[in-house]
Amino acid sequence: MLDHQSDQHRPDHRRLGRELDLFDTDPLIGKGLPFWLPAGAAVRHAVEDYVHRAERRAGYRHVHSPVMGKRELYEISGHWAHYREDMFPPMTVGGEEFVLRPSLCPHHALIFRSRPRSHRDLPLRLAELGGMHRAELSGVLGGLARVRAVQLNDGHVFCAAEDAGREVAAALAMIEEAHRALGVTASGHRLSLRGGGGKYIDDPAMWGRAEAILRGALEERGLPYEEAAGEGAFYGPKIDVQVTDPAGRESTLSTVQVDLFQPGRFGLEYIGPDQRMRRPVMVHRSVVGSLERLVAHLIELYGGAFPAWLAPVQVVVLPVSEAEFPAAADFLRSCEEAGLRGELAGPEHGTLGARVRAGRLVPYQAVVGPREAAAGQVSLRLRDGSRLEPRPAAEVVALLLREAAPR
Repeated sequence: MLDHQSDQHRPDHRRLGRELDLFDTDPLIGKGLPFWLPAGAAVRHAVEDYVHRAERRAGYRHVHSPVMGKRELYEISGHWAHYREDMFPPMTVGGEEFVLRPSLCPHHALIFRSRPRSHRDLPLRLAELGGMHRAELSGVLGGLARVRAVQLNDGHVFCAAEDAGREVAAALAMIEEAHRALGVTASGHRLSLRGGGGKYIDDPAMWGRAEAILRGALEERGLPYEEAAGEGAFYGPKIDVQVTDPAGRESTLSTVQVDLFQPGRFGLEYIGPDQRMRRPVMVHRSVVGSLERLVAHLIELYGGAFPAWLAPVQVVVLPVSEAEFPAAADFLRSCEEAGLRGELAGPEHGTLGARVRAGRLVPYQAVVGPREAAAGQVSLRLRDGSRLEPRPAAEVVALLLREAAPR
């Protein structure tokens, strides 16, 4: 882990991301539009897989929706009136105006509306890892933390009003569990409220009801929080889960929001137990936020030495000489068939000591010497410098699978 105390050595994800071949940019693509290199994509996919499984266990159904829509869609949702300065300008195609979406919620509202809904269908939990675009000014862009194209771990729960508090509390529990698995420590919880001016929907009663739901969930979870006027979404209040980077800068990673505005704008309804039409509450939640901001935080948190389940390469296989190359290649193939991410670093990459030093950020180094190759065994070196006695290759694969699982 790099020294967090010195400014000179403090982890900076922009520098580390390029040094470790995680991501990069190109002026032909544009500012605020980074691309993921194979190692960075591996970290991202590990997070995606974890979140997808967690959402399935929590009763979410996954959907996919387009990254754009007609301007009229965002006029209905309220984004055009209250958020237009942060949106890309419309594109005219065939006489119609289309806009890159700044948010996924209007699309999910339409997915809810696309079929008749009954109280028996609720709560309906929809989740999507979806793209959205924000017209950020070039002066605030930087690395992965502030970008113009975002991949958001988003979700929306459509539920009866009396169940909204329970769904908010469940979302907070999911966030806490995900942060534990990622090794992330929240620095605080913020109840973000409306401010003055025309940015916010002018309906004090609606805001009061939504705030009461969020406060109740925070108190149920026993989470201390501070209030922040002017930090809410234009349509309602939200809980922001804050994290602090090694430089002491605070940012929002995960959020939960209560929306009593858009269900009415889109005419969302369901049939209640009394056969009368009722309006659902829409709970927005993002368990890990945008993948860009999350990975930026993880790069700095771990200084590139990711936990085994997140590491781009989980095991590097080191044959001592060319004679052990076939046995090392067989072991690597066994690792990859089991689902582990591995690489082979043979003698052509230098002495064994040099290869060990080059792989210092890899959680496990599997050394195959003459004795191991003859016995069908592998010796493991751990990132902390400790070593395990040689053991059968199949046993080592099973051990790595256990150790590389999210905790």
